[in-house]
Amino acid sequence: MKWRKLWGAALASLRKNRMRSLLSMLGVIIGVAAVSILVSLGQSAQSLVADRITALGANMIMVTPAKARSRGAPRGPRTLTLQDVEALRSQATELVAVSPLVVAPAQVAAGDRRWATRVFGVSASYPTVRSWKLTAGEFFSEREVQGRERLAALGKTVADELFPNRDAVGAEIEVRDLSFRVVGVLEEKGGSAAGGENQDDVVLVPVTAALDRLAPRRTVNMVVASAANADRMEQATAQVRAILRSNHGITPPAKDDFEVRNQAEILAFADQALGALTAFLGAIAGVSLVVGGIGVMNIMLVSVTERTREIGIRLAVGARGSDVLLQFLVESVLLCVVGGLMGAGLTFGFAAIANRATEYTVSVGWDVVLLAIGFSAAIGIFFGLFPARKAAQLDPIEALRYE
Repeated sequence: MKWRKLWGAALASLRKNRMRSLLSMLGVIIGVAAVSILVSLGQSAQSLVADRITALGANMIMVTPAKARSRGAPRGPRTLTLQDVEALRSQATELVAVSPLVVAPAQVAAGDRRWATRVFGVSASYPTVRSWKLTAGEFFSEREVQGRERLAALGKTVADELFPNRDAVGAEIEVRDLSFRVVGVLEEKGGSAAGGENQDDVVLVPVTAALDRLAPRRTVNMVVASAANADRMEQATAQVRAILRSNHGITPPAKDDFEVRNQAEILAFADQALGALTAFLGAIAGVSLVVGGIGVMNIMLVSVTERTREIGIRLAVGARGSDVLLQFLVESVLLCVVGGLMGAGLTFGFAAIANRATEYTVSVGWDVVLLAIGFSAAIGIFFGLFPARKAAQLDPIEALRYE
Protein backbone atom coordinates (compact mmCIF):
# COMPACT_ATOMS: atom_id res chain seq x y z
CA MET A 1 0.00 0.00 0.00
CA LYS A 2 1.43 3.37 -0.99
CA TRP A 3 2.18 5.93 1.72
CA ARG A 4 -0.19 8.46 0.18
CA LYS A 5 -3.06 5.98 0.41
CA LEU A 6 -2.01 5.08 3.93
CA TRP A 7 -2.21 8.68 5.11
CA GLY A 8 -5.45 9.19 3.19
CA ALA A 9 -7.05 6.15 4.81
CA ALA A 10 -5.84 7.28 8.25
CA LEU A 11 -7.28 10.76 7.77
CA ALA A 12 -10.59 9.34 6.53
CA SER A 13 -10.82 7.10 9.59
CA LEU A 14 -10.14 10.00 11.96
CA ARG A 15 -12.67 12.24 10.20
CA LYS A 16 -15.29 9.52 10.48
CA ASN A 17 -15.04 9.64 14.28
CA ARG A 18 -14.20 13.31 14.86
CA MET A 19 -15.34 13.58 18.47
CA ARG A 20 -13.63 10.39 19.55
CA SER A 21 -10.44 11.42 17.77
CA LEU A 22 -10.50 14.84 19.45
CA LEU A 23 -11.06 13.33 22.89
CA SER A 24 -8.25 10.84 22.37
CA MET A 25 -5.95 13.70 21.29
CA LEU A 26 -6.86 15.75 24.35
CA GLY A 27 -4.37 13.97 26.58
CA VAL A 28 -1.60 14.54 24.04
CA ILE A 29 -2.58 18.21 23.62
CA ILE A 30 -2.43 18.79 27.37
CA GLY A 31 0.79 16.80 27.71
CA VAL A 32 2.65 18.67 24.95
CA ALA A 33 1.39 22.03 26.21
CA ALA A 34 2.36 21.20 29.80
CA VAL A 35 5.88 20.10 28.85
CA SER A 36 6.46 23.07 26.53
CA ILE A 37 5.04 25.66 28.93
CA LEU A 38 6.90 24.43 32.03
CA VAL A 39 10.22 24.05 30.21
CA SER A 40 9.78 27.48 28.60
CA LEU A 41 8.98 29.04 31.99
CA GLY A 42 12.10 27.43 33.44
CA GLN A 43 14.29 28.69 30.59
CA SER A 44 12.78 32.18 30.85
CA ALA A 45 13.50 32.17 34.59
CA GLN A 46 17.11 31.18 33.87
CA SER A 47 17.43 34.04 31.39
CA LEU A 48 15.86 36.51 33.84
CA VAL A 49 18.16 35.51 36.70
CA ALA A 50 21.20 35.66 34.40
CA ASP A 51 20.23 39.19 33.34
CA ARG A 52 19.72 40.24 36.96
CA ILE A 53 23.09 38.82 38.02
CA THR A 54 24.81 40.47 35.06
CA ALA A 55 23.10 43.75 35.99
CA LEU A 56 24.78 43.65 39.40
CA GLY A 57 27.95 44.91 37.76
CA ALA A 58 30.68 44.21 35.26
CA ASN A 59 32.79 41.19 36.28
CA MET A 60 31.92 41.79 39.92
CA ILE A 61 33.68 40.09 42.83
CA MET A 62 32.12 40.15 46.31
CA VAL A 63 33.98 39.70 49.59
CA THR A 64 32.04 39.16 52.81
CA PRO A 65 33.21 38.51 56.38
CA ALA A 66 33.19 34.98 57.77
CA LYS A 67 33.99 33.47 61.14
CA ALA A 68 37.47 32.04 61.48
CA ARG A 69 37.67 28.62 63.11
CA SER A 70 40.30 26.85 65.18
CA ARG A 71 40.15 23.05 65.35
CA GLY A 72 36.52 23.14 64.26
CA ALA A 73 35.44 25.69 66.90
CA PRO A 74 34.60 29.34 66.17
CA ARG A 75 37.51 31.59 67.06
CA GLY A 76 35.45 34.76 66.90
CA PRO A 77 34.39 36.94 63.98
CA ARG A 78 36.99 38.75 61.95
CA THR A 79 35.79 41.76 60.01
CA LEU A 80 36.64 43.55 56.82
CA THR A 81 37.99 47.08 57.20
CA LEU A 82 38.95 50.06 55.08
CA GLN A 83 42.56 48.87 55.37
CA ASP A 84 41.56 45.74 53.44
CA VAL A 85 40.02 47.93 50.75
CA GLU A 86 43.18 50.01 50.48
CA ALA A 87 45.32 46.85 50.27
CA LEU A 88 43.21 45.58 47.37
CA ARG A 89 43.38 48.95 45.61
CA SER A 90 47.14 49.21 45.89
CA GLN A 91 48.15 45.57 45.32
CA ALA A 92 45.53 43.91 43.09
CA THR A 93 46.62 44.17 39.46
CA GLU A 94 43.61 42.18 38.22
CA LEU A 95 41.06 44.70 39.55
CA VAL A 96 39.96 47.99 37.99
CA ALA A 97 37.74 49.24 40.84
CA VAL A 98 37.21 48.43 44.52
CA SER A 99 34.60 49.78 46.92
CA PRO A 100 33.61 49.05 50.52
CA LEU A 101 29.95 48.68 51.36
CA VAL A 102 28.53 49.69 54.75
CA VAL A 103 24.83 48.96 55.25
CA ALA A 104 22.84 51.20 57.60
CA PRO A 105 19.03 50.86 57.45
CA ALA A 106 17.46 54.19 58.27
CA GLN A 107 14.51 56.46 57.77
CA VAL A 108 15.21 59.39 55.46
CA ALA A 109 13.19 62.58 55.29
CA ALA A 110 12.77 65.55 53.00
CA GLY A 111 10.40 68.21 54.27
CA ASP A 112 7.25 66.49 55.46
CA ARG A 113 7.91 63.31 53.48
CA ARG A 114 9.58 60.29 55.09
CA TRP A 115 10.74 56.95 53.70
CA ALA A 116 12.32 53.86 55.32
CA THR A 117 15.15 52.63 53.15
CA ARG A 118 18.72 51.30 53.14
CA VAL A 119 21.66 53.66 53.35
CA PHE A 120 24.87 52.32 51.79
CA GLY A 121 28.25 53.80 52.61
CA VAL A 122 30.42 53.40 49.50
CA SER A 123 33.44 54.89 47.78
CA ALA A 124 33.54 56.94 44.58
CA SER A 125 34.26 53.79 42.52
CA TYR A 126 31.01 52.05 43.51
CA PRO A 127 29.11 53.08 40.33
CA THR A 128 31.98 51.64 38.25
CA VAL A 129 31.82 48.31 40.06
CA ARG A 130 28.04 48.11 39.73
CA SER A 131 27.89 49.56 36.17
CA TRP A 132 25.43 52.07 37.60
CA LYS A 133 24.83 55.32 35.75
CA LEU A 134 23.13 58.49 36.96
CA THR A 135 20.10 60.10 35.36
CA ALA A 136 20.66 63.44 37.09
CA GLY A 137 23.53 65.15 38.82
CA GLU A 138 26.83 63.42 39.48
CA PHE A 139 28.37 61.00 41.95
CA PHE A 140 30.57 62.17 44.80
CA SER A 141 34.32 62.11 44.17
CA GLU A 142 37.11 60.34 46.05
CA ARG A 143 38.24 63.70 47.41
CA GLU A 144 34.77 64.25 48.87
CA VAL A 145 34.85 60.74 50.36
CA GLN A 146 38.21 61.48 52.03
CA GLY A 147 36.81 64.80 53.23
CA ARG A 148 33.94 62.98 54.98
CA GLU A 149 31.42 65.25 53.29
CA ARG A 150 27.74 64.52 53.83
CA LEU A 151 26.54 63.90 50.31
CA ALA A 152 23.99 61.46 48.91
CA ALA A 153 23.00 59.80 45.63
CA LEU A 154 19.41 58.56 45.61
CA GLY A 155 17.98 55.44 44.03
CA LYS A 156 15.01 56.09 41.76
CA THR A 157 12.47 54.75 44.27
CA VAL A 158 13.74 57.00 47.07
CA ALA A 159 13.89 60.02 44.74
CA ASP A 160 10.29 59.42 43.60
CA GLU A 161 9.07 59.03 47.19
CA LEU A 162 10.83 62.06 48.65
CA PHE A 163 10.70 64.36 45.63
CA PRO A 164 7.68 63.28 43.55
CA ASN A 165 7.19 66.54 41.70
CA ARG A 166 10.61 68.17 41.61
CA ASP A 167 14.28 67.61 40.93
CA ALA A 168 16.08 66.01 43.87
CA VAL A 169 19.58 67.26 42.95
CA GLY A 170 20.69 70.05 45.29
CA ALA A 171 18.00 69.32 47.89
CA GLU A 172 18.70 68.36 51.50
CA ILE A 173 17.62 65.10 53.11
CA GLU A 174 17.83 64.00 56.72
CA VAL A 175 19.30 60.63 57.71
CA ARG A 176 19.06 59.96 61.44
CA ASP A 177 18.82 63.70 62.11
CA LEU A 178 21.91 64.36 59.98
CA SER A 179 21.63 66.54 56.90
CA PHE A 180 22.94 65.22 53.55
CA ARG A 181 22.97 67.12 50.27
CA VAL A 182 21.66 65.21 47.23
CA VAL A 183 24.21 65.30 44.40
CA GLY A 184 22.73 62.74 42.01
CA VAL A 185 19.90 60.34 41.14
CA LEU A 186 20.75 56.82 40.00
CA GLU A 187 19.23 55.12 36.98
CA GLU A 188 16.57 52.46 37.56
CA LYS A 189 17.93 48.96 38.24
CA GLY A 190 14.82 46.99 39.23
CA GLY A 191 14.75 43.86 41.38
CA SER A 192 17.87 41.98 42.34
CA ALA A 193 18.60 38.33 41.50
CA ALA A 194 18.46 37.36 45.18
CA GLY A 195 14.92 37.59 46.47
CA GLY A 196 13.91 40.22 43.93
CA GLU A 197 14.49 43.09 46.41
CA ASN A 198 14.24 46.58 44.96
CA GLN A 199 17.75 47.80 44.10
CA ASP A 200 16.41 51.32 43.55
CA ASP A 201 15.29 51.65 47.17
CA VAL A 202 18.69 52.86 48.38
CA VAL A 203 20.64 55.95 49.37
CA LEU A 204 24.38 56.00 48.66
CA VAL A 205 26.62 58.16 50.88
CA PRO A 206 30.42 58.39 51.31
CA VAL A 207 31.68 55.42 53.32
CA THR A 208 33.64 57.71 55.64
CA ALA A 209 30.51 59.67 56.57
CA ALA A 210 28.62 56.40 57.10
CA LEU A 211 31.33 55.01 59.40
CA ASP A 212 31.58 58.27 61.35
CA ARG A 213 27.88 58.87 61.93
CA LEU A 214 25.70 55.97 60.79
CA ALA A 215 27.72 52.78 61.45
CA PRO A 216 30.37 53.61 64.07
CA ARG A 217 31.70 50.02 64.33
CA ARG A 218 34.48 50.96 61.86
CA THR A 219 33.96 47.75 59.86
CA VAL A 220 32.42 47.19 56.45
CA ASN A 221 29.70 44.69 55.56
CA MET A 222 31.12 43.84 52.16
CA VAL A 223 33.82 44.70 49.67
CA VAL A 224 32.85 44.74 46.01
CA ALA A 225 35.33 44.87 43.16
CA SER A 226 35.37 44.71 39.38
CA ALA A 227 37.81 42.46 37.54
CA ALA A 228 39.69 43.94 34.61
CA ASN A 229 38.89 41.04 32.31
CA ALA A 230 35.97 38.59 32.29
CA ASP A 231 38.29 35.84 31.06
CA ARG A 232 40.50 36.26 34.13
CA MET A 233 37.85 36.17 36.83
CA GLU A 234 39.42 33.14 38.49
CA GLN A 235 42.86 34.79 38.58
CA ALA A 236 41.33 37.98 39.99
CA THR A 237 39.45 36.02 42.65
CA ALA A 238 42.62 34.14 43.63
CA GLN A 239 44.54 37.42 43.86
CA VAL A 240 41.88 38.92 46.15
CA ARG A 241 42.13 35.89 48.44
CA ALA A 242 45.94 36.08 48.53
CA ILE A 243 45.98 39.80 49.41
CA LEU A 244 43.37 39.46 52.16
CA ARG A 245 45.12 36.42 53.64
CA SER A 246 48.33 38.41 53.81
CA ASN A 247 46.54 41.42 55.28
CA HIS A 248 44.83 39.27 57.94
CA GLY A 249 47.89 37.17 58.69
CA ILE A 250 46.23 33.94 57.60
CA THR A 251 48.43 31.03 56.51
CA PRO A 252 47.38 27.51 55.50
CA PRO A 253 45.89 25.39 56.92
CA ALA A 254 44.05 28.16 58.80
CA LYS A 255 40.55 28.87 57.53
CA ASP A 256 39.86 32.15 55.78
CA ASP A 257 37.89 34.67 57.84
CA PHE A 258 36.27 35.97 54.66
CA GLU A 259 34.38 34.57 51.69
CA VAL A 260 34.98 35.53 48.07
CA ARG A 261 32.41 35.00 45.34
CA ASN A 262 32.55 36.16 41.77
CA GLN A 263 29.80 36.82 39.28
CA ALA A 264 30.63 33.76 37.18
CA GLU A 265 30.30 31.43 40.19
CA ILE A 266 26.95 32.91 41.18
CA LEU A 267 25.69 32.70 37.61
CA ALA A 268 26.85 29.08 37.25
CA PHE A 269 25.20 28.09 40.53
CA ALA A 270 21.91 29.79 39.63
CA ASP A 271 21.98 28.28 36.13
CA GLN A 272 22.62 24.80 37.53
CA ALA A 273 19.86 25.07 40.14
CA LEU A 274 17.26 26.45 37.71
CA GLY A 275 18.32 23.95 35.03
CA ALA A 276 17.70 21.07 37.43
CA LEU A 277 14.32 22.56 38.40
CA THR A 278 13.36 22.97 34.73
CA ALA A 279 14.28 19.35 33.99
CA PHE A 280 12.29 18.19 37.02
CA LEU A 281 9.20 20.15 35.97
CA GLY A 282 9.55 18.89 32.39
CA ALA A 283 9.75 15.30 33.62
CA ILE A 284 6.60 15.74 35.74
CA ALA A 285 4.75 17.25 32.77
CA GLY A 286 6.03 14.39 30.61
CA VAL A 287 3.96 12.00 32.72
CA SER A 288 0.79 13.64 31.41
CA LEU A 289 2.06 13.06 27.87
CA VAL A 290 2.53 9.36 28.62
CA VAL A 291 -0.99 9.22 30.06
CA GLY A 292 -2.22 10.80 26.83
CA GLY A 293 -0.43 8.06 24.88
CA ILE A 294 -2.19 5.42 26.95
CA GLY A 295 -5.49 7.06 26.04
CA VAL A 296 -4.56 6.87 22.35
CA MET A 297 -3.73 3.18 22.71
CA ASN A 298 -7.09 2.55 24.37
CA ILE A 299 -8.94 4.28 21.54
CA MET A 300 -6.97 2.37 18.91
CA LEU A 301 -7.85 -0.95 20.59
CA VAL A 302 -11.52 0.04 20.46
CA SER A 303 -11.07 0.97 16.79
CA VAL A 304 -9.54 -2.46 16.00
CA THR A 305 -12.49 -4.18 17.65
CA GLU A 306 -15.03 -2.06 15.76
CA ARG A 307 -13.30 -2.59 12.40
CA THR A 308 -12.60 -6.31 12.69
CA ARG A 309 -14.83 -7.14 9.70
CA GLU A 310 -13.21 -4.37 7.62
CA ILE A 311 -9.77 -5.80 8.46
CA GLY A 312 -10.94 -9.28 7.43
CA ILE A 313 -12.13 -7.98 4.06
CA ARG A 314 -8.81 -6.22 3.45
CA LEU A 315 -6.87 -9.38 4.28
CA ALA A 316 -9.20 -11.52 2.16
CA VAL A 317 -8.69 -9.40 -0.97
CA GLY A 318 -4.91 -9.56 -0.75
CA ALA A 319 -3.72 -7.02 1.83
CA ARG A 320 -0.74 -8.18 3.85
CA GLY A 321 -0.53 -8.09 7.61
CA SER A 322 2.20 -5.43 7.37
CA ASP A 323 -0.22 -3.20 5.40
CA VAL A 324 -2.83 -3.44 8.15
CA LEU A 325 -0.17 -2.83 10.82
CA LEU A 326 1.08 0.27 9.02
CA GLN A 327 -2.45 1.61 8.57
CA PHE A 328 -3.25 1.50 12.28
CA LEU A 329 0.23 2.68 13.24
CA VAL A 330 -0.12 5.69 10.94
CA GLU A 331 -3.50 6.50 12.52
CA SER A 332 -1.95 6.41 16.00
CA VAL A 333 1.01 8.60 14.99
CA LEU A 334 -1.31 11.01 13.20
CA LEU A 335 -3.45 11.37 16.32
CA CYS A 336 -0.40 12.19 18.43
CA VAL A 337 1.26 14.53 15.93
CA VAL A 338 -1.93 16.53 15.36
CA GLY A 339 -2.43 16.65 19.13
CA GLY A 340 1.19 17.80 19.48
CA LEU A 341 0.67 20.61 16.98
CA MET A 342 -2.45 21.76 18.81
CA GLY A 343 -0.52 21.62 22.08
CA ALA A 344 2.21 23.77 20.51
CA GLY A 345 -0.41 26.31 19.47
CA LEU A 346 -1.70 26.34 23.04
CA THR A 347 1.85 26.96 24.29
CA PHE A 348 2.38 29.99 22.05
CA GLY A 349 -1.05 31.31 23.06
CA PHE A 350 -0.13 31.00 26.74
CA ALA A 351 3.18 32.82 26.16
CA ALA A 352 1.43 35.67 24.33
CA ILE A 353 -1.11 36.10 27.16
CA ALA A 354 1.60 35.91 29.85
CA ASN A 355 3.74 38.52 28.09
CA ARG A 356 0.81 40.92 27.92
CA ALA A 357 -0.53 40.27 31.42
CA THR A 358 2.80 40.35 33.31
CA GLU A 359 6.01 42.38 33.26
CA TYR A 360 8.09 39.27 32.65
CA THR A 361 8.95 37.85 29.24
CA VAL A 362 8.05 34.22 28.56
CA SER A 363 9.88 33.04 25.46
CA VAL A 364 9.00 29.72 23.82
CA GLY A 365 11.87 28.10 21.96
CA TRP A 366 11.12 26.14 18.82
CA ASP A 367 13.55 23.50 20.00
CA VAL A 368 11.35 22.83 23.03
CA VAL A 369 8.17 22.67 20.94
CA LEU A 370 9.71 20.44 18.27
CA LEU A 371 11.11 18.15 20.96
CA ALA A 372 7.68 17.85 22.57
CA ILE A 373 6.03 17.12 19.20
CA GLY A 374 8.72 14.57 18.36
CA PHE A 375 8.18 12.94 21.72
CA SER A 376 4.44 12.80 21.07
CA ALA A 377 5.11 11.09 17.71
CA ALA A 378 7.29 8.56 19.53
CA ILE A 379 4.46 8.06 22.00
CA GLY A 380 2.13 7.40 19.05
CA ILE A 381 4.47 4.74 17.67
CA PHE A 382 5.04 3.12 21.06
CA PHE A 383 1.42 2.98 22.17
CA GLY A 384 0.04 2.39 18.68
CA LEU A 385 2.23 -0.63 17.99
CA PHE A 386 0.26 -3.06 20.18
CA PRO A 387 -3.19 -2.29 18.64
CA ALA A 388 -1.64 -2.30 15.16
CA ARG A 389 -0.04 -5.71 15.71
CA LYS A 390 -3.29 -7.04 17.08
CA ALA A 391 -5.09 -5.90 13.92
CA ALA A 392 -2.40 -7.37 11.64
CA GLN A 393 -2.51 -10.77 13.36
CA LEU A 394 -6.27 -11.25 12.94
CA ASP A 395 -7.31 -14.39 11.10
CA PRO A 396 -9.13 -13.32 7.89
CA ILE A 397 -11.80 -16.04 8.17
CA GLU A 398 -12.54 -15.29 11.82
CA ALA A 399 -12.54 -11.57 11.06
CA LEU A 400 -15.09 -12.03 8.23
CA ARG A 401 -17.35 -14.00 10.59
CA TYR A 402 -17.16 -11.23 13.25
CA GLU A 403 -20.43 -9.40 13.86
